Amino acid sequence: MNFWKEIFLPGFKKSGRTAGWLLKIILPVSLVVRLMDYYGILAYLADFLNPVFVHLGLPGSTAIVFITSIFLPLYAPLAIIISMPITLRELTILALMCQTSHNLPIESAIQAKTGTPFWAMTTLRIAMSIAIGLVLNLILPQDMGMPLFTQTAVEGIHSLGDLFGAWLTNGVRMALLIFLIVAALNILYRLLEKYNWVDKLSKSVAPILKIFGLPVSVAFLWLIGYIVGLAYGGALMMDQLQEGKISRSDVRLLNYHLAVSHSILEDNLLFIALGVSVWWILGMRLIAALVVVWAKKLTIKWTGQDKGQVVPV
Repeated sequence: MNFWKEIFLPGFKKSGRTAGWLLKIILPVSLVVRLMDYYGILAYLADFLNPVFVHLGLPGSTAIVFITSIFLPLYAPLAIIISMPITLRELTILALMCQTSHNLPIESAIQAKTGTPFWAMTTLRIAMSIAIGLVLNLILPQDMGMPLFTQTAVEGIHSLGDLFGAWLTNGVRMALLIFLIVAALNILYRLLEKYNWVDKLSKSVAPILKIFGLPVSVAFLWLIGYIVGLAYGGALMMDQLQEGKISRSDVRLLNYHLAVSHSILEDNLLFIALGVSVWWILGMRLIAALVVVWAKKLTIKWTGQDKGQVVPV
């Protein structure tokens, strides 16, 4: 096998195109959200959630954390959380809500590219966040102590110049990171395909997928979604759709699963480092994903929807 010609160059070339369409979604959306935050729109929206948060076992001040999470990656709400006086119980509830609903403008747009409606994914994730918060408020012990972090100051942006500078700097870093990750995934997939490891991996996780109501055909994409998240998993999903290797109906079920449970390594470690139990974080997301997919399958069965065929994008 000629690794350079058969694996590296084709994977590298395809990664440039894939990273390009990801950035076309991510960069404009991130700029809009930064402007919304700068002009106080996010804080204004958070005021409407204050009454709801009482029933979630959270102080009204944490509404801004959840709103920020909806629009931005998890690092943004984390920056706010560590500057707030909050108990471990409140942090656990907030962590699960933010993990279920974060970066929605970008991640829902990417899922929409693979055939699942933007608003269906956005509505599902926000609804599941609130449902998870309500359940946790009922079952979590009242006295769980305090989280491990100490309060620190959040770095602020004081002018539009600061805002555009931060956006441009992060955009360049993001472009490089996305390209490298997508390239690595494409090369990995080609290597696994070359040595017939895709089928072996699919068979190894088949019993797990069966429990979650997912077809074996999504095994590799499921693993990618759990390791690196929706954005990069969505990029690979697009490639497989275009190549006719997976059907839209199978992708749709996977999207419903990944909408509420994905990137379990990075997302979980961020909150575990603050003292949240991995069992609460992982267990609740897996249960939520199982419920969502089986509910979707029952809905398809009752409404008589056709599974559909492989349709190129």
